[in-house]
Amino acid sequence: MLVHLPNILDAAQLTLCHQALARAEWIDGRATAGHQSERVKDNQQIPERHPVARQLGDVILTALERNPLFLSAALPLKIVPPLFNRYQGGQTYGDHVDGAIRPITGTPYRVRTDISITVFLTPPQSYDGGELVIDDAYGAQRVKFPAGDAILYPGTSLHRVEPVRRGTRLASFFWIESMVRSDQQRSMLFELDTAIQQLTVGESDAAALLKLTNIYHNLLRQWADT
Repeated sequence: MLVHLPNILDAAQLTLCHQALARAEWIDGRATAGHQSERVKDNQQIPERHPVARQLGDVILTALERNPLFLSAALPLKIVPPLFNRYQGGQTYGDHVDGAIRPITGTPYRVRTDISITVFLTPPQSYDGGELVIDDAYGAQRVKFPAGDAILYPGTSLHRVEPVRRGTRLASFFWIESMVRSDQQRSMLFELDTAIQQLTVGESDAAALLKLTNIYHNLLRQWADT
């Protein structure tokens, strides 16, 4: 399930991100790549646990915690602290799959990467290329959203970032362990929750709406791993 999350960050938050990232330290992105991924990865990243990454990561996570669409689609249990990358001068990240388990650096904790998320930080017209290409059941999906928007997609997906031929592409990326491990089950719950919310704002039969809500929570109770 691919879910577009519009307007996660507003103009003031994006300005804060750009100013902080402009003065941050950048390192070779292969520092956080696995053995196979490092062969196809060519970008730069802010070091994990860097003060700028922590500052901006808190901004993003706070925004997501207040976003009903994110909460409904992801059903988050654990979240890896956001990381930040930069592509320019033809840099790219070839086809790869994210590792199934991600350690949280400096802690004993690990996160199962059920969901990957990318938050776009630069306007799409400011750079050429740089599309996030995600392979799913309906073919390759090419994603290049406005600054401040995000995309959720299954951590099991093969994906890549196309070469950035002009300008600079800045983004935040991280992973989520969902309360519901199965992407198919999360998708059904998301569709059901969306329908319930739409019916709630209309003049729907109260008894029927209650039954649907009951089904949603009983399915979540059955499938959730908390």
